[in-house]
Amino acid sequence: MLFIAVALFKKTGSLDIDSIEGAHAGLMEVVGGGAALAFAIALLASGLSSSSVGTYAGQVVMQGFIQRKIPLYIRRLVTMVPALVVLALGLPTTQTLVISQVVLSFGIPFALVPLIIVTRKTELMGTLVNDRKTTIVASAIAAIIIALNTYLIFDTLASLL
Repeated sequence: MLFIAVALFKKTGSLDIDSIEGAHAGLMEVVGGGAALAFAIALLASGLSSSSVGTYAGQVVMQGFIQRKIPLYIRRLVTMVPALVVLALGLPTTQTLVISQVVLSFGIPFALVPLIIVTRKTELMGTLVNDRKTTIVASAIAAIIIALNTYLIFDTLASLL
């Protein structure tokens, strides 16, 4: 969605758009209300999809790995509260979205490192175990991703202070 908006605005010379709201308004101005509505619906669908996947993944982890079952209404409440707080406080959406993604990036090492460790163990993976080369490449990629996210976190925090 954002790539389409960027391509359109670059083509029309509108390069000063720096927010989702600006992209929506620009689409309305350049292409029309239908495109702006499609952008808004696609953005909403993307958010709902992301929230659903995160909730289901959390549910699988809780039930499968740590043998805990949390009632559905509590899971939904926990996943919706941050968004409702942002809406209630009237925080700037683009900056809040960026900060939320930085906060989420804290979890990347906690997903990548165990994944690499687990997939290299024959006793856990059986015939699907990663070979040594795959583990080395995955470790290098994970190190790069973790380093870039560390930079992102420090850069974002520095710009906020």
